[in-house]
Amino acid sequence: MSGEAARLIDLVPADLRPLVPVHWHQFPPVQPLWNYSLGIVCALVCEYNIVCALVCVISLTANLTALYLFLRDRRLRTPSNMLIVNMTIADLIMTTNHPLFVYNALSGGAWRLGPLACRAYGLLGAIGGLGSILSLTAISWDRYRVIVLSLGAAPLTARRAAAVIAALWLYTLTFTALPLLGVGAYVPEGILNSCTFDYLDRSPANVAYIWTCVTFFFAVPLAAICYFYFHIIRAVREHERLLREQARRMSVTTLRSGSGAEQRRSLEVRIAKVALANVGVWALCWTPYCAVAALGASGRTALLTPLVSALPALVAKTACTYNPLVYALGHPRYRAALRAHLPRLARWAGARPAAAAGGGSAATGRRRSELTTVSSDTERRLQAVSYRP
Repeated sequence: MSGEAARLIDLVPADLRPLVPVHWHQFPPVQPLWNYSLGIVCALVCEYNIVCALVCVISLTANLTALYLFLRDRRLRTPSNMLIVNMTIADLIMTTNHPLFVYNALSGGAWRLGPLACRAYGLLGAIGGLGSILSLTAISWDRYRVIVLSLGAAPLTARRAAAVIAALWLYTLTFTALPLLGVGAYVPEGILNSCTFDYLDRSPANVAYIWTCVTFFFAVPLAAICYFYFHIIRAVREHERLLREQARRMSVTTLRSGSGAEQRRSLEVRIAKVALANVGVWALCWTPYCAVAALGASGRTALLTPLVSALPALVAKTACTYNPLVYALGHPRYRAALRAHLPRLARWAGARPAAAAGGGSAATGRRRSELTTVSSDTERRLQAVSYRP
């Protein structure tokens, strides 16, 4: 019967069929509505629900804006911001794949651009995705050094930042090039409208490669990021405790009473929110996709259907939209540069100047100034992560 003969593989062009893992041959075609929905959702999510979504305007705008501000404003050209710009470049590489994903999804589902384009798509997605993950880890490490280690850590110079970036790209390019050299492969996945690592090949070399990627590009970075932000939050709490003790020694009890108590907690709450946003968004984007790859590498393929594979891949593609908003454009200095150099975009994005500090007596102001002087070094270190995501 024709209904029994229909398979997902039947939609694939003949020149691409040798690349499709045998696992996907058993599944019937998904409903066309899923392809159109995934294409529209990818376009909308990558553009933050803005019309004319096929070119991923928001993702490109956010990353290009962060890159432009770094090059335009000398105050932003710091070694720490070099790491953020490196992440922006990785996200831009990943963003180049989105129009191809949308095109294939809206064309009926199967990859239409041939085997070479499939391998290129998989390679660029891997370079951008893995490069972005390592950049986020480096950014977390830098903030850990500034906030927690403080004077005990060597300063991050431009040369050292460049060395870190070079090491990240060497690490990334080495692993992503291996499928082109016969260790693993880039093949169509899920509903076959995009290409990625072949996590279904059970050959020993490929299984080892997939588990290496899952371990060293997901599990280890996630553990490192959680470790860094845990100690950052603990350092902030310790900083607040020292401030309270200093206030008591200076007999400035009114500084920490009433609304002052709320101000005291606001920094801890804000840093905690930043940490949760950074770790949460990162984990939300990449955990489902890495779980799919781990299932494939462990041989539990019965759990992998085309949609189970396609939806986590779609979520992972949105990471390049969130990253510049959380790490770059959410920072006060970037927002100040945005207001200075791109005022119209700043007004559209709601980047308003910081509100003036609350009022108070002159004596209280002097005492607050004394406390600020006592802890000025710690406060400056806290500014590295003290922003609203």
